[in-house]
Amino acid sequence: MPEGGLYVVKGVLCMNGSVFKEELFKGKKVFITGGATGMGLGFSRAFLEHGANVFIASRNAERLELASEKLKELTGKSILWKVMDVREESSVEEAVGFIEQEWGSIDVVVNNAAGNFFCPIENLSENGWRAVVDIVLDGTFRVSKKCFPLLKQNGGSIVNIIANYAWSAAPYVGHSGAAKAGVLNLTRTLALEWGRHNIRVNAMCPGVVLTEGVKKNLLGDESIIERLENDIPIGGIASVEQMAQQVLYLCSPAADVITGEVLVADGGQSLVGNMFYSLGKEFYK
Repeated sequence: MPEGGLYVVKGVLCMNGSVFKEELFKGKKVFITGGATGMGLGFSRAFLEHGANVFIASRNAERLELASEKLKELTGKSILWKVMDVREESSVEEAVGFIEQEWGSIDVVVNNAAGNFFCPIENLSENGWRAVVDIVLDGTFRVSKKCFPLLKQNGGSIVNIIANYAWSAAPYVGHSGAAKAGVLNLTRTLALEWGRHNIRVNAMCPGVVLTEGVKKNLLGDESIIERLENDIPIGGIASVEQMAQQVLYLCSPAADVITGEVLVADGGQSLVGNMFYSLGKEFYK
């Protein structure tokens, strides 16, 4: 994806590859966990390019600082950031307290922080299980709950990032599957409980996106990537920018009657079969 200017996407002239108006989120306050790298960084850029104020948090100060500099270079806009560990309640509380001091309220929360690696259940340690579940499921709970007082002031939107094995089986990534399934249930529960405060809660299920984390922990082999691409009915390997468009949609006025739903943006890959089952069988023969 080019780094600036106007582009044509499926016949539509748009800024930075986006089909949305440049000022769609003008003045909105957006909090993105895991926002310094991968898809989180792409979400941050997309919201900035559409007029939002953005706060990102993750565990690594160096990455947060680099992300801040990169986003300033790409968009000409500054972000707020703070070191935060979603596994620790006090850390989340401190970050949300910082947002309250700076902004007073929040319009959008994107629960993007995650962790994953290949491992059959019989080999999975207690620490390995807990590490992923605590980030993905417990972290989504902590961040959502702490942000609730700031979200309910004006109503808002939460988008939780899940995976297409959340509603089926997750062989060889069972820790992630259980956690993502929990997030899906939590998404629907909060949609009902918080609807009276005009807070919409949805999930976005991305396709195969080759972020650095995915290549390092899951899909580092080029032959595997080629096989996956052949199994995706439409669109092939997805880009971060494409996934950012899905998140923008769920938070936009166009989706103002959508809550408790999952937007599956995997090009139909989940309809073909469970990719982790076939890949995992090869790794653990």
